[in-house]
Amino acid sequence: MNKFVIQGGKKLKGEVEISGFKNAAVAILPASILAEEKTVIQNLPDISDTRTLLAILASMNATVTRLDNNTVSLEPGKVKECKAEDGMAGGLRASYYFLGAGLGRFHKAKVAYPGGCLIGARPIDQHIKGFEALGAKVKIEKGIISVQARELKGATIYLDIASVGATINIMLAAVKAKGQTVIENAAKEPHIVDVASFLNALGAKVRGAGTDTIKIEGVKKLGGCEHAIIPDQIEAGTYMIAAAATRGEVLIKNVIPKHLESVSAKLKEMNVTVEENGDEIRVKTSKRTKSADVKTLVYPGFPTDLQQPMSSLLAISQGTGSITENIFEGRFKHVNELKRMGAVIRVEGKVAIIDGVKTLSPAAVKASDLRAGAALIIAALSTKGKTEISQVEHILRGYDRIEEKLQKLGAKIELINGKEADE
Repeated sequence: MNKFVIQGGKKLKGEVEISGFKNAAVAILPASILAEEKTVIQNLPDISDTRTLLAILASMNATVTRLDNNTVSLEPGKVKECKAEDGMAGGLRASYYFLGAGLGRFHKAKVAYPGGCLIGARPIDQHIKGFEALGAKVKIEKGIISVQARELKGATIYLDIASVGATINIMLAAVKAKGQTVIENAAKEPHIVDVASFLNALGAKVRGAGTDTIKIEGVKKLGGCEHAIIPDQIEAGTYMIAAAATRGEVLIKNVIPKHLESVSAKLKEMNVTVEENGDEIRVKTSKRTKSADVKTLVYPGFPTDLQQPMSSLLAISQGTGSITENIFEGRFKHVNELKRMGAVIRVEGKVAIIDGVKTLSPAAVKASDLRAGAALIIAALSTKGKTEISQVEHILRGYDRIEEKLQKLGAKIELINGKEADE
């Protein structure tokens, strides 16, 4: 098993360049099979999730060519069917986007039931509801989801909850359906807008992405395009919180500040200086932050993906703060690991009450999921001494070269691989 070894207690200082948005990339890569010509995806984060999706595309006979670490050329012409039934697909959540993309191009697909982080119930009922409304039949047998339709016809689909995954999957299935599809109560996250921009660049007719009503006029053919993925707001928010936790000063480059308004507002409330300038945000503080109350909400509210990193900052802030988790009920698994480092936290239902301590203590801890791992890195950076974080495969799923970027900011962090980590 790999692990991070962090010698904490150093203020983060310098500049960090934010990579492409993981949550957009993992939808756009499956969506590429809808194209009938070559697509070039730029600003692609080099993380294990995108590498897995590229391997799945290659297994379907797509021609995958890396032009550099963050640019890939995809030629889907040789793809004859959409099947992703093996362990690769079952190991990540985003594999379910092959269902919508396969339906859109071939009117059928088979995909292993999606995995990903265990952060609570993540049903796919709204995806199924959308596929069936478009005319598809859905079967789940022996861990495989099969979708098939003679033809896809546009429909009006009201989502019971504003599901990001269902919104995107229905978009993918509907772009070649006959007539108009309307998604009501659609999710509004920035990566939905980015996926819609990609589809429109291929020749689709998607309007309203970023609002709660998305309208899609079906087209017969989609071409190719070049598309640059938007910056990762969650990666940016993680570095913002890390800068505050270490009482440092970090210039975060290649961001869209509007996507980070809820995070910036909460950090300012905690006496952190946040300065926006074009596509950059500077975060700095020399004093201990003060506590605050955080409630996770769908966009544009405070993102659930930054709840766990924020809990590490609250754990060392002055006073008592709280986090109310309104999206996933299983997103407090990192709390016991923070307690091992001396955090004072009690969880009551969906609320974590956090009594700030002056400093945490180094310990051997485990990352239970992607954002829990980010929280532990922030906790380790904030305290003097050596902390070891195991199960870092979760972290590598979503953060592009995180140890290199932190090292450039002055952090002492090392990724120890394989047997060396077990000794």
